[in-house]
Amino acid sequence: MIPALPDLLDEELGKPWYVRSSRAVKALYAAEREQWRRQSARISAHIAGAVYVLFAFTDYILVNDVFVLDLLARMAIGAIFIIGTEALFRVGVQSLYIELHCASATVLAYVTWLAISGLSIYQDNMTYYATYGVIFMIGQNVFFNFRFWVAIVSSSIIIILSQLDIAAHRNIGLEYVVAIAALYFSTYILTLYVNWSLNSERFLVFLNSARAEIRQKEAMERGAALLRLSTTDALTGLANRRAVDEELGAYWRDWQTQRISFAVVLVDVDYFKIYNDRYGHQEGDRCLEAVANAMATAGAENGYMVGRFGGEEFILVAPSPNREHVQHIAETIRCAVENLGIPHDQRPDSTSTVTVSVGAAFSQDVPGTRVERLITEADRALYDAKRSGRNCIQLFNFDSAMQAEVEENLADLLRTAEERNLVSLVYQPVLNATSGQIAGAEALMRLTTPTGKSISPAVFIPMAERMGVIVKLGLWAIRSACQQLLATDVVPLVSVNVSPFQLRQENFSLMVANIISDAGISPHRLAIEITESLQIEDQIEILKNINELRLLGVQVWLDDFGTGFAGLSCVREIEFDVVKVDRSFLHATNTVKGAEMFKSIIGLVRSTGCAIVVEGIETEDQRRLCIEHGVDYLQGYHLGRPTTAESYGRPNAEPTSLRRAAVG
Repeated sequence: MIPALPDLLDEELGKPWYVRSSRAVKALYAAEREQWRRQSARISAHIAGAVYVLFAFTDYILVNDVFVLDLLARMAIGAIFIIGTEALFRVGVQSLYIELHCASATVLAYVTWLAISGLSIYQDNMTYYATYGVIFMIGQNVFFNFRFWVAIVSSSIIIILSQLDIAAHRNIGLEYVVAIAALYFSTYILTLYVNWSLNSERFLVFLNSARAEIRQKEAMERGAALLRLSTTDALTGLANRRAVDEELGAYWRDWQTQRISFAVVLVDVDYFKIYNDRYGHQEGDRCLEAVANAMATAGAENGYMVGRFGGEEFILVAPSPNREHVQHIAETIRCAVENLGIPHDQRPDSTSTVTVSVGAAFSQDVPGTRVERLITEADRALYDAKRSGRNCIQLFNFDSAMQAEVEENLADLLRTAEERNLVSLVYQPVLNATSGQIAGAEALMRLTTPTGKSISPAVFIPMAERMGVIVKLGLWAIRSACQQLLATDVVPLVSVNVSPFQLRQENFSLMVANIISDAGISPHRLAIEITESLQIEDQIEILKNINELRLLGVQVWLDDFGTGFAGLSCVREIEFDVVKVDRSFLHATNTVKGAEMFKSIIGLVRSTGCAIVVEGIETEDQRRLCIEHGVDYLQGYHLGRPTTAESYGRPNAEPTSLRRAAVG
């Protein structure tokens, strides 16, 4: 359809009737009406041929002396109408030639009727019967509804022949001639007008119909475009979240009603934030487009849907008969992205190209009555894939799901622990090795469920770090320790363990300063314990916070010395007030090699100038051994178990060695 057609149609509709129509529109109209004209002429010819033969009955009554000849002629012409038109129609000629054939047959029929009737002896009857010639004009102009010019030519021939016949054979009086001539001419004019009017109306109907069709098509195209926009991701061209939800719903209904199993596969681009930061957002968009195209190609080849689920996460929904097939789908997608070879040299792992982690869930493996459960389990499988080193696939399994559910419940508990008073502090005393007096206490965080069940710090602390809530809980611990023990002067000093996540906070030292100021205590009475498992020498933000804490007057202790990354280089580079030797060295002193190592560790730390705390004192022999090696401070169950802040403030609440006066 030519681009200017809507304008042409609008222009044509605005023209008055006497202005010539555009050739382009006329050609389009003729093409659109061609088949209708051919079929219409064919049907009309069959009817006209039959009616012409049937009119022999009238001839039998009015001019029966020529009936036999008339009947044979009528049958011959009827055959011309029917057989001739059918032959032309079947060979596929244009409608114009069929109309010309029918017009010629009509003129022939009229001429034959006049000629045979003129042979009859009943000319008085023919005086009246001659008026039936108008039927032939009506047939041409209205019944056949020929093209206007075809109708003019053929009906003009008939009216001329009719007037010649009247002049030659029916001139019985002026009144008769005038009456018959008036009948013919009025029929001629009226039927031609009807023909012109009908053709004009059909042309107008075509114009309006064509314009309406174009508008409808435009509306449908706009609707389709809007539908595509509403169901297509603008960046990647994949199905968006809405389209994915609809597809998921359809698969889920088939699974529920017909048990047609399927898989949900979630795909996440590994370290995409780092990629964006390194190469820029435009390059990041190009990366997502390339990944999307690779997955879409794989999806088209294997017959499953690929959509963008949000950010750098994608989703696949595919019919699948078993877990092996699900695994094959997931691996196909992983390989399709890996094979792109998109450089990603800033990744923290050993891989240098863009890869994806894939998690999948199979409908037969996941109980429940909601499709959302399937997505949840696929997401958990994706999380397992990330924890397993990325660039791998994981399928949902029940054991993993149970563990994930436990972790999810713990995560919910941690989010509201402070507000619901489910988190608390206990304090384990740190004693002066020589005098046995309490030198301070270490604050230890505890978490309980609403039913009162305790959760091990080894379980909830790593979870809190992964969630990021450790920052909030850590500040709460420092604030609580200052308020519960230091502000009431129960102990000279309190140490609080600090997570690496806290030390990376830009304003951590400022937040600690505010807590100390609010509590109204001296900064040197607070110690921050940093675990040696944290590699800190090259961590600029951590080193900055440590220096600012020391400038503030807060003590900085190194915890678990000898078990982690830090080692002597850390003690050499960073000025610590206290180093806490891990309990494992003390507990190994029951062997000669262990005793020598313990002695060496104490000597090495002593050479740094830091005070020494040995953890894990569980027997009197261990206490004496530490004193023999010149350890400064001791901590362990033999000397005092972790207890609440209230216990420190009550007489007779602690062993005799813990009730001695505190040393500042």
